[in-house]
Amino acid sequence: MKVGIIGAGAWGSALAIAVARAGREVLLRAHESDVVEFINNKQINPEFLPGITFPDSVRSTSSLSETVNQDIVLLVTPAQFVREIIMATKNQFGRETKLILCSKGIEQKSGKLLSEVIEDIVPEIPVAILSGPTFAHEVARGLPAAVTIASKNLDTAKKLVNEFGTPTFRPYASNDIIGAQIGGAVKNVIAIACGIAKGKNFGENARAAIISRGLSEMVRFGIALKADPSTLMGLSGLGDLTLTCTSESSRNYSVGLKLGRGVKVNEILANQKSVAEGIYTAKAICIRGKELGVELPICSGVNEILHNKANIDKTVSQILSRPLRSET
Repeated sequence: MKVGIIGAGAWGSALAIAVARAGREVLLRAHESDVVEFINNKQINPEFLPGITFPDSVRSTSSLSETVNQDIVLLVTPAQFVREIIMATKNQFGRETKLILCSKGIEQKSGKLLSEVIEDIVPEIPVAILSGPTFAHEVARGLPAAVTIASKNLDTAKKLVNEFGTPTFRPYASNDIIGAQIGGAVKNVIAIACGIAKGKNFGENARAAIISRGLSEMVRFGIALKADPSTLMGLSGLGDLTLTCTSESSRNYSVGLKLGRGVKVNEILANQKSVAEGIYTAKAICIRGKELGVELPICSGVNEILHNKANIDKTVSQILSRPLRSET
């Protein structure tokens, strides 16, 4: 079984290593020519995953058409580039290719889930989702991790689990592709909120409150899109939320931390090599939430701070002054 991976950032590179450990041949597509050369000639990716050596079974290329003509294709580009990549490759996929979406986010312009974007363009290709609480550098080092692999067809999800599972990289099968995506997308926005709270020295109680109330927003949003609420209590929901909201290894948490310490959004973006998906998902989830009539006060507050130059202290005050209500 040959696997193509589109996106040689930290997560794409880590997945290439994890998949190779499962005994698969991997073709890793990189946008940058120097990344292709480093991986092929020195088995390293110093720009995005420093200090890690790639197995011999990982090869890199700049060719999209070659990458999508594999048995299984993992799409690991930033969420806002998914439409562009699928448009460029829609006529190049192999007949039996299985597509697994590993990007976490919601399309900013449309408010659509990424599976919906793909289905609009190539409805004939079934999409699976890989999501869960994973930091790339830990997966690459072979430290224990667990993820969800979701497909509308549970048997397909189980087959993919068997293709990728190893003792230290444990996928679990699901048939809820909506829930698996919502968890991975919304947690990035909540992580920014947690980072802001830390940067403002609001304390650990505040972080716990944001995580738990953020989970409530995630579940409300999921139910409105017909997700299974139990999915959002699993690896791709609560698991990913907990990890991303509690560590400075999280790009989104780090963005919030800087915002809380007074750094402007444009300064943060100018100094970032990797994409913090929550910056774009915040606006997208508010668009979709408004359409669905779902109340998302934390996500809305983060969106106002990021995109409408709202004052952080005033935004926090507005959230805290909301009418008291029952928890459930």
